[in-house]
Order: sequence, then structure tokens, then C-alpha cells
Amino acid sequence: MKNDNRYWDSVVTERVTLCEDGKYRWRYDVNLFKNPTIFWLVWKILLFSFLAIFLFVFVSDAINWGLGAEIIIRNLKFLAYFLIGMTAVTALGYSVYAAIMGGKYCVVFEMDEVGINHRQTENQAKKAKKLGAVTAAAGAAAGSFSAMGVGINSTRTEMYSEFAGVKRVKAYPRRNLIKVNGTLSHNQVYAVPEDYEFVKSFIISHCTNLK
Repeated sequence: MKNDNRYWDSVVTERVTLCEDGKYRWRYDVNLFKNPTIFWLVWKILLFSFLAIFLFVFVSDAINWGLGAEIIIRNLKFLAYFLIGMTAVTALGYSVYAAIMGGKYCVVFEMDEVGINHRQTENQAKKAKKLGAVTAAAGAAAGSFSAMGVGINSTRTEMYSEFAGVKRVKAYPRRNLIKVNGTLSHNQVYAVPEDYEFVKSFIISHCTNLK
């Protein structure tokens, strides 16, 4: 952000600044150990990948062996054990990621009348891309599509949401989080408590197609 300071003209709230180019800019550092949002995001990605495989196996068993009580119980036990193991592995991997990132996820937001951009700071973006590439390669070597997906997703360090395409806005003030969701995009916007209402109100007022 050091090269962006020349654009910062007038302070709007505690940290949000209206710049010469008509964009509001602010930075937010997510505490990776205290704020669980990113952890649950990774967990959900792995969960959905696994459920697709589990459903296929379950249907195959039902076709081959029928839906007897023994088959159902066996599959449910497997699902429970896997979820416990997946959560433990995700927690371990997330802890390593958080340590590499210095315990923080640092992001800069740019917002105007048209949309909002979520961009990881330059230094962290470089680390995230390298870590994501390693994770994707390790997943490919192990034949794990879910690990590959997490790795590929980790290399994405910027996301833009055009307000006209936003369908739903969800507020989580305790986590300083505003979810800005479109049909195929799910953006996460953060703001400190002093700025939270301003950012949330601005986003909602410019999203004309909310459901």
C-alpha cells in the first residue's frame, strides 16, 4: 500500500479514506487465530468436495447392496470419522498457514459507486501464491482433488464484486465481516467497528438487485 498513499485525500471515518480517483480505501488485518472466518471457508471447500464423493459411494452401495440398515450405519460411521479427521487436518494446515502469514490476513479494500475490490497486500499475496502452488502440487501428487482445489483457490489474492451483480448481503458485526454474494462470487468485506455501519450501508444502498 505504500505506493497508494498519494491517492489518499480525505478521511471519511476512522480508517476509510475518500481518494482523488473517487474510490474509498481502507486496510483491515484479520487475526487468523481469533477470527474463524477463513478457517471455516477452507473447511467448507473440503467438505463439499468430500460430500460429492461420499454421495457417489453411497448411491453405488445402495445400487449394489440395497439400503439395508447395516449399509446405512457403515456409511454414516465413515462420514463421521472422516469429518473428525478432516477437521483435525484442516486445523493443522490452517495453523501452519497462519504462522507463515504472521498470524494475520492483511487486505486492502477499494470501493466506489460501481463495486468493491478485495485485494491482499503485496507481501502477503506473494506468500499466498507460493503456498497455494505448493498445496496444489502436493494435492495432485497425492491424488487429492480437494487439496488441489484449496491450493488453487489460495493463489487467488484479489476479488472484485460489481454491486449490480450482488444478490445477497449478510452482516456479521461480531466478526467485523460483511459477505457480499453474487451468483458465482462470494466476497468477504471487513471493517473495524467504527467504520462497519458506514461500509455496510454504502454496500447495501448500491446493490440494486438484492433478494
